[in-house]
Amino acid sequence: MPPQDMTTAASPSGGAVPEHPGPEHLLDSLQHQVAVFARRAEQTRLGGVGQVRNSMDRAAYLLLNRLDREGPMGVKALAAGMGIDSSTVTRQVAPLVDTGLVKRTSHPEDGRAVVLQLSPRGQARLNEVRASRRELMSQVTDGWSDEERDTFCALLTRFNASLAARQAAYQSTQSD
Repeated sequence: MPPQDMTTAASPSGGAVPEHPGPEHLLDSLQHQVAVFARRAEQTRLGGVGQVRNSMDRAAYLLLNRLDREGPMGVKALAAGMGIDSSTVTRQVAPLVDTGLVKRTSHPEDGRAVVLQLSPRGQARLNEVRASRRELMSQVTDGWSDEERDTFCALLTRFNASLAARQAAYQSTQSD
């Protein structure tokens, strides 16, 4: 059994959960579980299983994934879609270009502009990592019903969307 402070059965302070927790307790518990999740995710890096486990950092995975799903794009578009600034994307993309996972090409309409594109090697590597992470998710949620997995995914997606919206709103107030 995991340590007491890692379970949902204990309050964030380590005490027992009240029979009918109030809104404050639920929010305390939620923030605690998110913090535990973040720590566990970083510890395992949710890297997957087998030889490809921990072989791709979070930033690389997210960049390659976005290029795969949305196609070639410029640094500014990639940064905007990820909610980070262009200098961060440029810094994170450099090693991906150096290792041949991403190609820099000229924009088809404006030859002066640079477009980032997933290379065939990058696509193959991304597919390996996805398969490994998919297997990890299967193992972690072994014993969960399809409905429980679907509900968890839907709620986590909604939670991430709320965080992204909050960050975007904050950034827009900073640029005014």
